[in-house]
Amino acid sequence: MTDHGHDHGGHGDAHAHPGGIRGVLRSVFAPHSHDPGESVDRALEASAEGMRALKLSLVGLAITAALQLAVVAISGSVALLADTIHNVADALTAVPLAVAFWLARRPPTDRYTYGYGRAEDIAGLFIVAMIALSAAVAGWEAIQRLLNPAPVRNVGWVLAAGVIGFVGNEIVAVYRIRVGRRIGSAALVADGLHARTDGITSLGVVVSALGVAAGAPMADPIVGLLITAAILVVLVQASRDVYRRLMDSVDPDLVERVATVLATVPGIEAVDTVRIRWIGHELHAEVEVVTDCSLTVTQAHAIAQNGHHELLHEVHRLRRATIHINPCDHDGQDHHAATSHHFEGG
Repeated sequence: MTDHGHDHGGHGDAHAHPGGIRGVLRSVFAPHSHDPGESVDRALEASAEGMRALKLSLVGLAITAALQLAVVAISGSVALLADTIHNVADALTAVPLAVAFWLARRPPTDRYTYGYGRAEDIAGLFIVAMIALSAAVAGWEAIQRLLNPAPVRNVGWVLAAGVIGFVGNEIVAVYRIRVGRRIGSAALVADGLHARTDGITSLGVVVSALGVAAGAPMADPIVGLLITAAILVVLVQASRDVYRRLMDSVDPDLVERVATVLATVPGIEAVDTVRIRWIGHELHAEVEVVTDCSLTVTQAHAIAQNGHHELLHEVHRLRRATIHINPCDHDGQDHHAATSHHFEGG
């Protein structure tokens, strides 16, 4: 027997202390609503929040990159050029993410029955590719400057541009990471980490400017290589996060949480299996539980509904849970005899 998935949406943020945008909005505007359309509203709110984060951060990064590019033109600093390239690449990642958040608002169809939330994960792949590209370009420019040294002009302006790059990127990073974690978007968090790395590399530009001012012109390309190394570090982290999301990886503690909540529901004797996956920035769960074999269909359905309801209240960002009822074996019958041969050995 299966819970038909009546969509209570994000009740997962209701009884938990509000730790995300949906929990806060729910506690303020709808403290205990059971409207089936509420989950759709909450999904739209999360996507809208992500879109606002992208728009605001795009403006901030564009201004930062433009100021740095102007200084590159008058200074010839390869370290600053590497940092500016990375900033431009970071700004461009807002485009696929914006498309992903827009797609996530579309309702499921007969072909895309789970909706379009996975577009965020595809956007995450683009972000990883852009990080890799920026590392390659920055590294190439630094190596070329090592092989063909050239003077750095207007060191004071380079120093100022490095400070501007750090401040601008850190503001964007904090905002993107905070919103990404709030709405459960791995792609937006990865983009925030990308911006944070830009801020760190901007500090590298400051170091290179100080080195050049102290009479060490090779500090500029050397710092350019160190910036490349820093970009590669964030590439590994972002790649890992996006890979795990694409492979339906979830925190094991979350699986344990679901099992623990269901174990307290009256009528559920055991929890057999728990499967959870992210679809965009929302969780979907499939669970098998054991109940008394003497129950009627109506009674078993009521237990499944109660279990679903508790999960929606207690698990953050859970959009839907499908609960399958397995009768207990107290009557000595094999209730899975018709299909068990399909799963033998596997």
